[in-house]
Amino acid sequence: MPDAEDPADRPIVVVGVGADGWDGLSPRARSAITSAEVLRGSARQLALVPPEVAAERVPWPSPLGPALAGLPREHPGRRVVVLASGDPMLSGIGTSLVRALGPRAVELVPHPSSVTLACARLGWAVEEAQVVSVVGRPVELVTPHATPGRRLLVLGSDGSTPAAVAALLASLGLGASRLTALAQLGGPAERAVTGTAAGWPHPETDPLVLTAVEVAADPGTVPLPALPGLPDDAYEHDGQLTKRDVRAVTLARLAPLPGQLLWDVGAGAGSIGIEWMRTHPSCRAVAVERDPARAERIGRNAARLGVPGLEVVLGAAPGALAELAAPDAVFVGGGATLPGVLDACWAALRSGGRLVVNAVTLESEAVLAEQYARHGGELVRLGVATAAPVGGFTGWKAAMPVTIWSGVKR
Repeated sequence: MPDAEDPADRPIVVVGVGADGWDGLSPRARSAITSAEVLRGSARQLALVPPEVAAERVPWPSPLGPALAGLPREHPGRRVVVLASGDPMLSGIGTSLVRALGPRAVELVPHPSSVTLACARLGWAVEEAQVVSVVGRPVELVTPHATPGRRLLVLGSDGSTPAAVAALLASLGLGASRLTALAQLGGPAERAVTGTAAGWPHPETDPLVLTAVEVAADPGTVPLPALPGLPDDAYEHDGQLTKRDVRAVTLARLAPLPGQLLWDVGAGAGSIGIEWMRTHPSCRAVAVERDPARAERIGRNAARLGVPGLEVVLGAAPGALAELAAPDAVFVGGGATLPGVLDACWAALRSGGRLVVNAVTLESEAVLAEQYARHGGELVRLGVATAAPVGGFTGWKAAMPVTIWSGVKR
C-alpha cells in the first residue's frame, strides 16, 4: 500500500486579495492563482479573478466551518487556492484553515491587511492601535478597550458596524469620541467618512469597512478601568454581590492570566467572572448560579461591561460542575458549607490552579479552617469600613468581616 500523501507535499494555498483586486496582487500571488486547479472563495472574491484564469471556481457554502475541514477530501490531488480578504491571518479564513488542518497543510500568501492600510491613511503607528474584532460577535467586546486616549481599529461584519460602535460609545459616556469609517481600503472606490459617536449620521456604510476610533470621554464621565475592583454600582444586583474592596483582593488571589479559565461558583451578580475576563480578552469564565433571575442578571451585566462571552450555567454545585471544562482557577463566593462543593472544585483544578473561597459566617469559616489544614495556602480575614454620617459628624461604618482562604494545587 502506498504511503498516504503528506499534506505538506500539496498544501492548500491561501492568497490574500485586497479591494484593488487583481491589479494589487504581487507576482507570487498571481502565480499561485493562475496555477490553481480549484479556486475557493466568496462570490465577490471569485469575481475579482480574470476570466482567462482556467481554474474551477467553487463558492463557499453556508455554513462555512464544515467545508474547511473537508477541503482536502473534496478536491483530492488537485491544486487548491483559497481566496481571502487582505491578510488571511487577521480575523481571516487563513486562521480557520490552519486550526482545522494544521500549519503544514496550509501555505499563506498575505496581502496588506485592512489594519495596515487604515494606519497608513490615519498616520497611526500600528503597534499603538488596539485591534478589536466584532466579526460575527457582539459589539460590546469594544467596551473594555474604550478608554480615553486610546486608538481602536474595529473590524466588523458589515456596513452597520460603524453605527453600532458609535451607539455603544455614546451609551458609555464616550460620545465625544471621533470615528472614521474607512471603506474599500486600497481599492479604486476607497473613501472615508468621519464624525463623533454622539452625532454619527451614517446608519449604513459600505460592507467592506473598518471603524477607527479615537476615544474621548464626555464631561463628567468616569471611565471604568480594566483592573479589578469596579464600583458596586457598575452592576445590576439584588444584594448578592462581592463588594468592591473584597472583590479586588479576591481577584488578586485568583491571579488571572491570559487564556485561563475561571469557575465562578455561586456567582450572584457575576462580578468575579466579569472582572476576571476584563483583565485580558483571552480570559474565559463560567458563572454557575442556581437562581434563574440571578443567572439572567449575570448575562446582562456581562454584556454591558464588555464580556458577552461569559458562559452562564444555571444549576447548583456540585452537580452543575460535572460537565465543565477543567478550570485554572475557582472562586466560591457562596455555598462553601454545601457537602461536596469544595472537594469537587479542588479535584477539578489543573495543576497550579487556584481555589479561593470567601466566608462571612462562623460555619463557613470552620470549613475554610479545615481546607487550610488539609491543603495549606493562605487564610486571611479582611475588614472594611467606610465613612458615613454620625449625626452631624462622620464616622466609620464597618462591613461584616470576610475570611478568605486561597490554596494552590500542586
